[in-house]
Order: sequence, then structure tokens, then C-alpha cells
Amino acid sequence: MQPNDARILRGSALVAGPVGAVATVVSAVLAGTHGLVGGLVALAVVAVFFAGGSYALMRITENNPQVAMSAGMLVYAVQILLIGVFIVVFKDTSAFNGRAFGLSLLVTALAWVGGQIKQSMTSRMFYVDPEPSVPPRSTQEADAVGTGSRDAT
Repeated sequence: MQPNDARILRGSALVAGPVGAVATVVSAVLAGTHGLVGGLVALAVVAVFFAGGSYALMRITENNPQVAMSAGMLVYAVQILLIGVFIVVFKDTSAFNGRAFGLSLLVTALAWVGGQIKQSMTSRMFYVDPEPSVPPRSTQEADAVGTGSRDAT
């Protein structure tokens, strides 16, 4: 895992964690014990699916950075699809409050994506390799090539 990827993952979790905790507390206050369970399940679902998706994306692009955009879109689509499947499977459960679960899931997932965007925008990533792959020319060659019209005078 590259340092930039780890920072983005950590930053996303640091934003989504408190938001999910607040959503869970609000769910517990408004819907009781079932709301608390719904909020905790939503927090766990976001943590597992989004952290797992970020980790998968990091592994995919580690050796093949050219596919970053298409892999990112695919991972995000799979995350949303799996969350949708989870919601459909547990839509009639009595273990937790569905509305509290859904709202906590939405708020926490948006916070995760927001944290990911913030970390991506503020992290300092090299867009080019800082070490040249071609050895530098000697100073005599550089002077002879780069002088241009100064030699004519």
C-alpha cells in the first residue's frame, strides 16, 4: 500500500467514523434499541464495504496505475450494488429499525466519500516520477544545445 493511499483511507475513516457515531446516537434517541442496532449495523456496513473497496482499488492500481479511473468506477459500482443487495435482503427484518439503518447508512456513506474527496484533493501526490529515468546530459552538451542565438553574436 502506498503512503498516499493509506492517508486517503485513514482520512476517510476519520471523517466517517464520528459522523456514523452521531447518526447511531440520533437513531438510538429517536428509535430506541432497534434504532441503535440499525445505526451500528449501518456503521459496520459502510466500514466493511467502503474500506474493503478502497483496499481493493489500492491493490488493483498498485502495479497497474493506468486502470485507476475504470477500476475506481467499477469498485464504486460494486460497493453500491452490494449495499443495495444488503438492504433488499434485510428489508423485512425485525432485528433493527430500517429507517434508522437507511438514514445512518446514507449519512455515513456520504461522509466517507466526502472524506475521500477531501483527502484526495489535499494530499500531495507526484504526477510524474521525481527521479529522471534518462540520465542527465553533460553540461557541455546542454550549453551547446541550449545557447541558440547567443552564439551567433
